[in-house]
Amino acid sequence: MNMIDRIALTLTIVGGVNWGLVGIFRFDLVAWLCGGQSAVLARVIYTLVAICALWCTALLFRSREEFRESVRG
Repeated sequence: MNMIDRIALTLTIVGGVNWGLVGIFRFDLVAWLCGGQSAVLARVIYTLVAICALWCTALLFRSREEFRESVRG
């Protein structure tokens, strides 16, 4: 995986954990850290997580050869 893949996967995991907290505890960690859901920084983070999730979707459709080449660098 290249650096962009790793960053996208990391932010997608952060988003998944945040949604888990919302679903289980009704606690939005991103909003809490950024001063509310409507805060500009929170909206930027939500948008970045969504873009990263779309990027990670593309990982599902990579061929094994392409994946191996990206790992080798």
